[in-house]
Amino acid sequence: MEEILKITNDIKNGLIKPIYFLMGEEPYYIDKLTEFIENNILSEEEKGFNQMIMYGRDVTIEDIVGAAKRYPMMAERQVIVVREAQDLIKTIDKLQSYAENPQPTTVLVFAYKYKTLDKRKSLVKIIQKNGLLFESKVMYENQVGTWISKILKGKGYQIEPKATLMLVEFLGTDLSRINNELEKLQIILPKGVTITPSHIEENIGFSKDFNVFEFRKAIGERNQLQAYRIADHFAQNKKDYPIFGTTGSVFSFFSSLLQYHGLKDKSPGNVAKVLKVNPYFLKDYDVALKNYPMRKVSSIVSVLREVDVRSKGVGANQLHESDLLKEMLAKIFI
Repeated sequence: MEEILKITNDIKNGLIKPIYFLMGEEPYYIDKLTEFIENNILSEEEKGFNQMIMYGRDVTIEDIVGAAKRYPMMAERQVIVVREAQDLIKTIDKLQSYAENPQPTTVLVFAYKYKTLDKRKSLVKIIQKNGLLFESKVMYENQVGTWISKILKGKGYQIEPKATLMLVEFLGTDLSRINNELEKLQIILPKGVTITPSHIEENIGFSKDFNVFEFRKAIGERNQLQAYRIADHFAQNKKDYPIFGTTGSVFSFFSSLLQYHGLKDKSPGNVAKVLKVNPYFLKDYDVALKNYPMRKVSSIVSVLREVDVRSKGVGANQLHESDLLKEMLAKIFI
């Protein structure tokens, strides 16, 4: 996010590059930067003659370069935005000659989503020298929670750790989808509110009681009744709770628990750092640590490896998902 702030602050301060090549697997920041450039370089009066939107599937590099070499009309600059620029992947190298000597009165923006340029090619080095190359990388799950908190804090909201993890569980690392849901909450809830799991459940539709985190907690507490209830809920809502996601999450939990057993320094700060978990959830691991000795955890990890493979259809012998989950629980609780 620091790189994003630097780019936007530079533009606000008039430090504008002739080429912005925005690329990467995560489209959220590519879209946000593109939108920012569209809204902040030209005035509304200037946009009519000097701002042009193109689409990669409809144009050639020659078309883009031809437009970029024109002079602005009654304005200091013109802005040309090429959306879906990844559709030009086969001919993008033709941009090199223009990038070597870009028109100083043109701001040329490429929104090159879901792909990246080969960084070994000279085109990359030339863009870095004469313009700006930005790569938007997919965040890891353990980074998304921090991102959510920062986004909400900037809008005047707080969020409970469990509510954050509910969003990540159901929406994954897709920042655009997460941001859409956060914007819905911001419409409904007044500023200053701390977003809770109940807010998530009532306004977005994710259950605060029947989710992977409550499932893992029930297993860790050896609360068999609750674990089987949640497993039944998962089986009845397979679309929202795919079994491979559930088994993978439980596997991750016990793998971390095995690592916890092996730590010499079991202070909360060190455990949170090594296991890469939010300190809020350490109590769940502490309870499970007492309920599952190291040898038992090791055997459970082996069982879960097998269940995870079977959940993906390998050697499952047509076993129903609910039966596979129940079998997994039975082996854990032995």
